[in-house]
Amino acid sequence: MKIKKKYKAAVVQAAPVLFNKDACVQKIIKLSKEAAAQGASLVVFPESFIPAYPRGLSFGTVVGSRTESGRYVWLRYFENSIDAYGDEMHLLQEAAKELGIFLVVGITEKDMQSGGTLYCSMVFIDASGKLLGVHRKLKPTGAERIIWGEGDGSSLKVYDTELGKIGGLICWENYMPLSRMALYQQGVQVYIAPTADARETWQATMQHIACEGRYFVLGCNQFVKKDMYPTEYLVELSNQPEIMCKGGSSIYHPLGKVLVEPVYNEEKIILTEIDLDECTKAKMDFDVTGHYHRPDVFKFSYTKPAE
Repeated sequence: MKIKKKYKAAVVQAAPVLFNKDACVQKIIKLSKEAAAQGASLVVFPESFIPAYPRGLSFGTVVGSRTESGRYVWLRYFENSIDAYGDEMHLLQEAAKELGIFLVVGITEKDMQSGGTLYCSMVFIDASGKLLGVHRKLKPTGAERIIWGEGDGSSLKVYDTELGKIGGLICWENYMPLSRMALYQQGVQVYIAPTADARETWQATMQHIACEGRYFVLGCNQFVKKDMYPTEYLVELSNQPEIMCKGGSSIYHPLGKVLVEPVYNEEKIILTEIDLDECTKAKMDFDVTGHYHRPDVFKFSYTKPAE
């Protein structure tokens, strides 16, 4: 496989069509076309872009009880989530192939075997339209645990592609040092970090990871306003701010330099030039799994999942 060392990558900061999986898929295709028209070979979408990151919703839960109305909201969320190998995914695969782009999308994934569990997942589709893999978030945070199950280590993978070695973690998985180390050991060069964290403090994490791992970090978040929610949910959101998620998508160089400053309070496609040689150059003085590893002192038992 011939590696394309230099190319453009696009991070799409946008809102999904909340709780509408079919419209979400069409928006992904539309924005992917716009990114491809600007020369992007890699296009990244935020965490749970299909069908939404359900910020502000309680699903009728308190400790010790759940409400019938909350179960209905969860049902609607479940119905608009997708099978990672189903019809909606096939449409995204066809779009990636047609546009000749590598596509990474955050989804809420249905467990089709159990018929009652959801996962916060990230899918990797190559430019031939092949679904390379699905990563399920290892540990949903806080109230996310009500709606999403836990993934396992089988999907902690880095993919060898013609755009280099691509992998990533979702939101606060990026705070888990050993999860990062699992990707470092596989030689990741382009690290995808879809998130729902719009705080300024998140940028310190993105910058640190770029500097620590010596690779490009593409941070991607949604920009969502309250009036984008279905009207039936607005009563519960009455005490929420008008801007539910302000974004903060950004891109960092393997030496930790800011390539694209965080973007707030708007939908925008941000682009950068990827040069994989920059990853190698950055490791001259620090290689977290090479000359800075010290395996004689520290033992790490991660085993790469079977293909």
